[in-house]
Amino acid sequence: MRRKKMGLSVIKASGEHEVFEEGKLRQSLNRAGATPELVTQILKEVAGQFNGVVSTRKIYRLAFNLLKAHSRKLAGKYHLKRAIMELGPSGYPFERYVGEILKAQGYQTQVGVMVQGKCVMHEVDVIAEKDDHHFMIECKFHNHPGTKSDVKVPLYIRSRFEDVRNQWIHMPGHKAKFHQGWVVTNTKFTKDAIDYGKCSGMNLIGWDYPMNGSLNERINLSGLHPLTCLTSLTKKEKARLLKESIVLCKEICEHPEVLSVLDLSAKRTESVLHEAHGICMEFNSKDQ
Repeated sequence: MRRKKMGLSVIKASGEHEVFEEGKLRQSLNRAGATPELVTQILKEVAGQFNGVVSTRKIYRLAFNLLKAHSRKLAGKYHLKRAIMELGPSGYPFERYVGEILKAQGYQTQVGVMVQGKCVMHEVDVIAEKDDHHFMIECKFHNHPGTKSDVKVPLYIRSRFEDVRNQWIHMPGHKAKFHQGWVVTNTKFTKDAIDYGKCSGMNLIGWDYPMNGSLNERINLSGLHPLTCLTSLTKKEKARLLKESIVLCKEICEHPEVLSVLDLSAKRTESVLHEAHGICMEFNSKDQ
Protein backbone atom coordinates (compact mmCIF):
# COMPACT_ATOMS: atom_id res chain seq x y z
CA MET A 1 0.00 0.00 0.00
CA ARG A 2 1.38 3.43 -0.95
CA ARG A 3 2.07 5.88 1.86
CA LYS A 4 -0.29 8.79 2.04
CA LYS A 5 1.38 12.13 1.42
CA MET A 6 0.27 15.46 2.86
CA GLY A 7 0.67 18.76 1.00
CA LEU A 8 3.92 19.47 2.79
CA SER A 9 7.58 19.65 1.98
CA VAL A 10 10.12 19.19 4.73
CA ILE A 11 13.64 20.47 5.27
CA LYS A 12 15.77 17.74 6.82
CA ALA A 13 18.60 18.37 9.27
CA SER A 14 21.04 17.86 6.38
CA GLY A 15 19.42 20.76 4.51
CA GLU A 16 17.80 18.46 1.93
CA HIS A 17 14.19 19.08 0.85
CA GLU A 18 11.72 16.28 0.29
CA VAL A 19 7.97 15.66 0.21
CA PHE A 20 6.60 14.94 3.66
CA GLU A 21 5.58 11.29 3.99
CA GLU A 22 2.94 10.59 6.59
CA GLY A 23 4.01 6.95 6.73
CA LYS A 24 7.43 7.79 8.19
CA LEU A 25 5.91 9.78 11.06
CA ARG A 26 3.29 7.08 11.62
CA GLN A 27 6.04 4.45 11.82
CA SER A 28 7.99 6.48 14.40
CA LEU A 29 4.87 6.99 16.52
CA ASN A 30 3.96 3.30 16.31
CA ARG A 31 7.51 2.34 17.32
CA ALA A 32 7.20 4.56 20.39
CA GLY A 33 4.08 2.64 21.42
CA ALA A 34 1.38 5.20 20.61
CA THR A 35 -2.14 3.81 20.15
CA PRO A 36 -3.75 3.99 16.68
CA GLU A 37 -6.12 6.66 18.01
CA LEU A 38 -3.26 8.80 19.31
CA VAL A 39 -1.31 8.37 16.07
CA THR A 40 -4.33 9.56 14.08
CA GLN A 41 -4.77 12.55 16.40
CA ILE A 42 -1.12 13.61 16.03
CA LEU A 43 -1.19 13.25 12.24
CA LYS A 44 -4.30 15.47 12.13
CA GLU A 45 -2.53 18.08 14.29
CA VAL A 46 0.48 18.07 11.96
CA ALA A 47 -1.76 18.43 8.90
CA GLY A 48 -3.69 21.24 10.54
CA GLN A 49 -0.74 23.29 11.82
CA PHE A 50 1.72 23.10 8.93
CA ASN A 51 1.56 23.78 5.22
CA GLY A 52 4.06 24.63 2.50
CA VAL A 53 7.61 24.02 3.72
CA VAL A 54 8.50 23.13 7.32
CA SER A 55 11.56 21.73 9.09
CA THR A 56 11.53 18.16 10.35
CA ARG A 57 12.53 19.61 13.73
CA LYS A 58 9.23 21.52 14.01
CA ILE A 59 7.22 18.43 13.12
CA TYR A 60 9.20 16.41 15.64
CA ARG A 61 8.67 19.03 18.37
CA LEU A 62 4.89 19.12 17.84
CA ALA A 63 4.62 15.31 17.88
CA PHE A 64 6.89 15.10 20.94
CA ASN A 65 4.84 17.64 22.92
CA LEU A 66 1.57 15.91 22.06
CA LEU A 67 3.00 12.55 23.14
CA LYS A 68 4.40 14.07 26.33
CA ALA A 69 0.99 15.51 27.24
CA HIS A 70 -0.40 11.99 26.89
CA SER A 71 2.47 9.96 28.37
CA ARG A 72 6.07 10.77 29.35
CA LYS A 73 7.01 7.17 28.58
CA LEU A 74 5.80 7.43 24.99
CA ALA A 75 7.54 10.79 24.55
CA GLY A 76 10.77 9.35 25.91
CA LYS A 77 10.73 6.45 23.45
CA TYR A 78 9.87 8.76 20.55
CA HIS A 79 12.84 10.93 21.61
CA LEU A 80 15.25 8.00 21.13
CA LYS A 81 17.28 9.25 18.15
CA ARG A 82 17.83 12.67 19.69
CA ALA A 83 18.43 11.10 23.09
CA ILE A 84 21.40 9.21 21.64
CA MET A 85 22.82 12.55 20.50
CA GLU A 86 22.50 13.83 24.06
CA LEU A 87 25.02 11.20 25.17
CA GLY A 88 27.74 13.72 24.20
CA PRO A 89 29.60 15.95 23.93
CA SER A 90 32.35 13.37 24.47
CA GLY A 91 32.00 10.02 22.74
CA TYR A 92 32.66 7.84 25.79
CA PRO A 93 29.03 7.44 26.96
CA PHE A 94 28.13 6.36 23.42
CA GLU A 95 30.97 3.82 23.42
CA ARG A 96 29.74 2.40 26.72
CA TYR A 97 26.18 2.37 25.40
CA VAL A 98 27.23 0.38 22.32
CA GLY A 99 29.10 -2.02 24.62
CA GLU A 100 25.95 -2.56 26.71
CA ILE A 101 23.83 -3.29 23.62
CA LEU A 102 26.33 -5.90 22.42
CA LYS A 103 26.54 -7.40 25.90
CA ALA A 104 22.74 -7.83 25.84
CA GLN A 105 23.19 -9.74 22.56
CA GLY A 106 25.49 -12.23 24.23
CA TYR A 107 28.90 -10.71 23.49
CA GLN A 108 31.70 -10.38 25.99
CA THR A 109 32.75 -6.75 25.77
CA GLN A 110 35.51 -4.39 26.86
CA VAL A 111 35.16 -0.62 26.46
CA GLY A 112 38.00 1.85 25.99
CA VAL A 113 40.96 -0.52 25.96
CA MET A 114 44.55 -0.27 24.72
CA VAL A 115 45.33 -3.04 22.23
CA GLN A 116 48.75 -3.98 20.90
CA GLY A 117 48.88 -4.16 17.11
CA LYS A 118 51.67 -5.68 15.11
CA CYS A 119 53.28 -2.24 14.71
CA VAL A 120 51.83 0.10 17.37
CA MET A 121 49.42 0.33 20.29
CA HIS A 122 45.81 1.35 19.57
CA GLU A 123 43.09 2.73 21.79
CA VAL A 124 39.99 0.78 20.80
CA ASP A 125 36.46 1.89 21.69
CA VAL A 126 34.93 -1.59 22.08
CA ILE A 127 36.27 -5.14 21.83
CA ALA A 128 33.56 -7.78 21.45
CA GLU A 129 33.85 -11.58 21.44
CA LYS A 130 31.27 -14.28 20.89
CA ASP A 131 31.98 -17.93 20.12
CA ASP A 132 34.75 -17.86 17.48
CA HIS A 133 34.13 -14.24 16.48
CA HIS A 134 36.38 -11.39 17.60
CA PHE A 135 35.56 -7.79 16.71
CA MET A 136 37.35 -4.45 16.98
CA ILE A 137 34.71 -1.72 17.09
CA GLU A 138 35.15 2.00 16.63
CA CYS A 139 32.26 4.31 17.55
CA LYS A 140 31.70 7.54 15.61
CA PHE A 141 29.48 9.76 17.73
CA HIS A 142 27.78 12.83 16.29
CA ASN A 143 25.66 15.30 18.24
CA HIS A 144 24.28 17.19 15.24
CA PRO A 145 21.45 15.75 13.09
CA GLY A 146 22.32 15.40 9.43
CA THR A 147 26.02 14.71 10.04
CA LYS A 148 27.28 11.70 8.06
CA SER A 149 30.40 9.57 8.37
CA ASP A 150 32.17 9.60 5.01
CA VAL A 151 34.49 7.07 3.38
CA LYS A 152 37.55 8.39 5.25
CA VAL A 153 36.16 6.86 8.46
CA PRO A 154 36.10 3.15 7.40
CA LEU A 155 39.33 3.68 5.44
CA TYR A 156 41.11 4.86 8.58
CA ILE A 157 39.52 2.27 10.87
CA ARG A 158 40.37 -0.58 8.50
CA SER A 159 44.06 0.35 8.52
CA ARG A 160 44.06 0.27 12.33
CA PHE A 161 42.09 -2.98 12.38
CA GLU A 162 44.57 -4.68 10.03
CA ASP A 163 47.42 -3.81 12.40
CA VAL A 164 45.46 -5.26 15.34
CA ARG A 165 44.32 -8.34 13.40
CA ASN A 166 47.90 -9.12 12.39
CA GLN A 167 48.71 -9.32 16.10
CA TRP A 168 45.52 -11.17 17.13
CA ILE A 169 46.00 -14.06 14.71
CA HIS A 170 49.25 -14.97 16.46
CA MET A 171 47.58 -15.20 19.88
CA PRO A 172 46.84 -18.70 21.27
CA GLY A 173 43.48 -19.97 19.99
CA HIS A 174 42.93 -17.03 17.64
CA LYS A 175 44.28 -18.26 14.32
CA ALA A 176 41.00 -19.98 13.40
CA LYS A 177 38.77 -17.19 14.72
CA PHE A 178 36.87 -14.77 12.51
CA HIS A 179 38.23 -11.27 13.07
CA GLN A 180 36.46 -8.17 11.79
CA GLY A 181 36.53 -4.42 12.14
CA TRP A 182 33.30 -2.55 12.83
CA VAL A 183 32.30 1.09 12.66
CA VAL A 184 29.18 2.10 14.61
CA THR A 185 27.66 5.56 14.27
CA ASN A 186 24.49 7.13 15.65
CA THR A 187 23.78 8.91 12.35
CA LYS A 188 24.36 7.82 8.75
CA PHE A 189 27.14 6.82 6.37
CA THR A 190 27.69 8.28 2.92
CA LYS A 191 27.17 5.97 -0.07
CA ASP A 192 30.95 5.78 -0.64
CA ALA A 193 31.48 4.72 2.97
CA ILE A 194 28.87 1.96 2.63
CA ASP A 195 30.32 0.79 -0.69
CA TYR A 196 33.82 0.66 0.78
CA GLY A 197 32.57 -1.21 3.85
CA LYS A 198 30.95 -3.88 1.67
CA CYS A 199 33.99 -4.20 -0.57
CA SER A 200 36.57 -4.34 2.23
CA GLY A 201 34.67 -6.64 4.60
CA MET A 202 34.15 -4.00 7.28
CA ASN A 203 30.87 -4.14 9.22
CA LEU A 204 29.21 -0.71 9.18
CA ILE A 205 26.30 -0.04 11.54
CA GLY A 206 24.42 3.25 11.33
CA TRP A 207 21.19 4.56 12.81
CA ASP A 208 19.10 2.89 10.10
CA TYR A 209 21.75 0.82 8.29
CA PRO A 210 21.82 -2.02 7.44
CA MET A 211 18.17 -2.95 6.99
CA ASN A 212 18.63 -5.83 9.44
CA GLY A 213 20.93 -5.05 12.35
CA SER A 214 20.86 -1.24 12.37
CA LEU A 215 21.58 0.61 15.61
CA ASN A 216 17.92 1.59 15.90
CA GLU A 217 16.81 -2.03 15.52
CA ARG A 218 19.39 -3.32 18.00
CA ILE A 219 18.23 -0.78 20.60
CA ASN A 220 14.57 -1.70 20.19
CA LEU A 221 15.32 -5.43 20.33
CA SER A 222 17.47 -5.09 23.46
CA GLY A 223 15.16 -2.61 25.20
CA LEU A 224 18.22 -0.72 26.41
CA HIS A 225 17.09 2.88 26.13
CA PRO A 226 19.57 5.57 27.19
CA LEU A 227 18.77 7.60 30.30
CA THR A 228 18.75 10.66 28.04
CA CYS A 229 15.30 9.47 26.88
CA LEU A 230 13.85 10.51 30.23
CA THR A 231 11.75 13.65 29.94
CA SER A 232 11.57 14.01 33.73
CA LEU A 233 15.27 14.90 33.96
CA THR A 234 16.89 18.15 32.86
CA LYS A 235 19.87 18.16 30.48
CA LYS A 236 22.11 19.16 33.36
CA GLU A 237 20.89 16.24 35.47
CA LYS A 238 21.38 13.80 32.60
CA ALA A 239 24.92 15.10 32.11
CA ARG A 240 25.63 14.55 35.82
CA LEU A 241 24.56 10.90 35.60
CA LEU A 242 26.58 10.37 32.42
CA LYS A 243 29.59 11.72 34.28
CA GLU A 244 29.03 8.91 36.79
CA SER A 245 29.20 6.40 33.88
CA ILE A 246 25.46 5.72 34.05
CA VAL A 247 23.95 5.50 30.56
CA LEU A 248 20.87 3.28 30.72
CA CYS A 249 17.30 3.66 31.98
CA LYS A 250 17.75 0.06 33.13
CA GLU A 251 20.55 1.10 35.51
CA ILE A 252 18.21 3.60 37.16
CA CYS A 253 15.47 0.95 37.44
CA GLU A 254 17.80 -1.61 39.00
CA HIS A 255 19.79 0.83 41.15
CA PRO A 256 17.55 3.80 42.03
CA GLU A 257 20.16 4.98 44.54
CA VAL A 258 22.20 6.35 41.62
CA LEU A 259 19.78 9.28 41.56
CA SER A 260 21.12 10.43 44.93
CA VAL A 261 23.90 12.37 43.16
CA LEU A 262 21.22 14.69 41.75
CA ASP A 263 19.77 15.69 45.14
CA LEU A 264 16.20 15.50 43.80
CA SER A 265 13.11 15.97 45.91
CA ALA A 266 11.16 12.85 46.84
CA LYS A 267 8.42 13.83 44.39
CA ARG A 268 10.81 14.31 41.47
CA THR A 269 12.66 11.09 42.29
CA GLU A 270 9.34 9.25 42.16
CA SER A 271 8.54 10.87 38.80
CA VAL A 272 11.90 9.84 37.31
CA LEU A 273 11.59 6.27 38.59
CA HIS A 274 8.02 6.00 37.34
CA GLU A 275 9.05 7.04 33.84
CA ALA A 276 12.16 4.81 33.80
CA HIS A 277 10.20 1.78 35.02
CA GLY A 278 7.53 2.44 32.39
CA ILE A 279 10.14 2.12 29.64
CA CYS A 280 11.89 -0.89 31.23
CA MET A 281 8.69 -2.75 32.12
CA GLU A 282 7.25 -2.39 28.64
CA PHE A 283 10.23 -4.20 27.16
CA ASN A 284 10.19 -6.89 29.86
CA SER A 285 6.50 -7.57 29.24
CA LYS A 286 7.19 -8.00 25.50
CA ASP A 287 10.08 -10.33 26.25
CA GLN A 288 8.03 -12.74 28.32
